[in-house]
Amino acid sequence: MATMVEVPENRLARELFGTTRFAWLWTLLRIYLGWVWFRSGWGKLGNPAWMDTGAALQGFWRNAVVTEPRAPIAYDWYRSFIEFLLEGGHYTWFAKLVVFGEILVGIALILGAFTGIAAFFGGFMNFNFMMAGTASTNPLLYTIAILLMLAWKVAGWYGLDRWLLPKLGTPWGPVRTR
Repeated sequence: MATMVEVPENRLARELFGTTRFAWLWTLLRIYLGWVWFRSGWGKLGNPAWMDTGAALQGFWRNAVVTEPRAPIAYDWYRSFIEFLLEGGHYTWFAKLVVFGEILVGIALILGAFTGIAAFFGGFMNFNFMMAGTASTNPLLYTIAILLMLAWKVAGWYGLDRWLLPKLGTPWGPVRTR
């Protein structure tokens, strides 16, 4: 029978991610990231190339799968996935999913509602943009999303999570303040 060993948490990690002492830092990063997502989605909302035809996403995917002189997508399995979506015309509905996903992630982060979940979906979008060969601001936004996921217990302390998470139930007991 294996012996259960509890590995103590690093003091810095506990302070950063498990106490409200740095909730102000997570609030700043959360609102910044939320604003970036909201603004990006809102800018696409009235654009017919995103909302009607999906032509904007179609063009992005086409550029990503081009193989000459060098394809932006480095992994063949991901290129095949994007080609499948292109050939099936899935950009028409997927573009709307991107727009509403960006807006909803932005609103949730700004309000501090389900911060860890919102950061996960924002990071997932950043990950997919990077897999398609787009660097831009995605690596920084992805890093912030990862940090917010790590700080999920306190990242929404100055937001709706302070009340939502205890009401809905979480894997921990009440948050202790210093």
